Amino acid sequence: MTVIHEINTLVWLTELSGRYGRPVTLGDVPGEVWDSVAPPGVDTVWLMGVWERSPAGLEIALRDEGLRASFREALPDVTDADIAGSPYCVHDYVVDASLGGPDGLAAARSQLAARGLRLILDHVPNHVAPDHPWLTSGPDRLVRGTADDLARAPADFIEAGGKVYARGRDPYFPPWPDVVQLNAFSDELREATVDTLVSIGDQADGVRCDMAMLPMNDIFGKTWGDRAGTAPAEDFWPYVIPRVRARHPDLLFVAEAYWDLEGALQQQGFDHCYDKRLYDRLLHESADSVRTHLGADLAHQRGLVRFLENHDEPRAAATLPGDRGRAAAVAVATLPGATLWHEGQFEGRRVRPPVFLRRRPQEPVDEPLRAFYGRLLPAAAAVRRGDWRPLTPTGWPDNDTHRDLLAWTWTHADARHLVVVNDSERPAQARLPLPWDDLRGRVCRATDLLNGAVYDRDGGELADRGLFVSLEGWGCHVLKW
Repeated sequence: MTVIHEINTLVWLTELSGRYGRPVTLGDVPGEVWDSVAPPGVDTVWLMGVWERSPAGLEIALRDEGLRASFREALPDVTDADIAGSPYCVHDYVVDASLGGPDGLAAARSQLAARGLRLILDHVPNHVAPDHPWLTSGPDRLVRGTADDLARAPADFIEAGGKVYARGRDPYFPPWPDVVQLNAFSDELREATVDTLVSIGDQADGVRCDMAMLPMNDIFGKTWGDRAGTAPAEDFWPYVIPRVRARHPDLLFVAEAYWDLEGALQQQGFDHCYDKRLYDRLLHESADSVRTHLGADLAHQRGLVRFLENHDEPRAAATLPGDRGRAAAVAVATLPGATLWHEGQFEGRRVRPPVFLRRRPQEPVDEPLRAFYGRLLPAAAAVRRGDWRPLTPTGWPDNDTHRDLLAWTWTHADARHLVVVNDSERPAQARLPLPWDDLRGRVCRATDLLNGAVYDRDGGELADRGLFVSLEGWGCHVLKW
């Protein structure tokens, strides 16, 4: 199963340059560093933000007081030299020369491949920078405006090259100030998107599509109304993805997805879509809510990306501190589907730097947390094989704490595993009905892969009554039977 490690490429290379006392680009990252970016259990590296950033977008960002305030909040001593512009304000889909250019990326991909790792890169289907070549070579690929539009709503439109374009947006927030809106209904844009993704597929093994739901016919039509024109008969991704896969059959498509559109995007061709709903439930809702979420169709769950943080979300160490974060990590690491880890998460970083910055604050390493993840990742890799089955804990009339427990099994020809997570701060007890029918007549031994504890239980009792479990608040078991 796919396990992704997201790396903020610009910040990472900036720190490596400081560590080694020389400019480090993608083409000359030391081998021991490549070893460290993919600990046991990780099979895919997402180098976030490798494409050329827009000089025009940078100028807009430097003038935006709201953005500058966010930069100061994350990095109090920020200077203009620390501000590089947004990696999602793409000037062109060419690897930035400051990062090593296309040759540097090719060398990085080779280093990853030598370690059995795949490479994922970004694609932004909804918008481009105001100085992207398409504004002159393919203006029909963008949503156009008029001089009257610009005069009436200057925050919604931008002038570039003597033409007026709509600024990029989603339907629920004001436009982003530094980008121009692509027209998902444009035949020319769809063809150009295919060409762009084929080019990315020449350089990587997968693509993470930013805000992938925005070009969908119904979403795009509701966002832009008459200005979008007539919706094509075929939706955006069913047009694009098969044509890309004709050239790159094995290219992994990962969608950043919200608004409960994960299932629709899976149906339209994506291998994996963000499971934002699980993230929200783990942060804000009860174990019952999480259990209901995990009752979805297994094929759908295999197409989800489970995460506790990424470059758009607060750091997990800040939102889910201590044992609570460990419990949530055990859950996301051992569920079906893909898992996404974010560089710095294992060390307990608490500050999420805006993606505009090339530098982040220094933070102390949480050594116990790093040691925990050092145990969890290989344990999860061992666990997630074979058939997955959620379990329903049972309790007693005078003890309803079983409702706080989440539990599931993985059964493979040569291994059986049980995961139990107490998704609450109070102690919890339950009986867990195990799905294995050959337990009677022997002593069954379980070893916890997180701490090495060993438990011997009578197989007859396990078969008749289930496994008795008692966990402290936010406690976990990852048991190999």
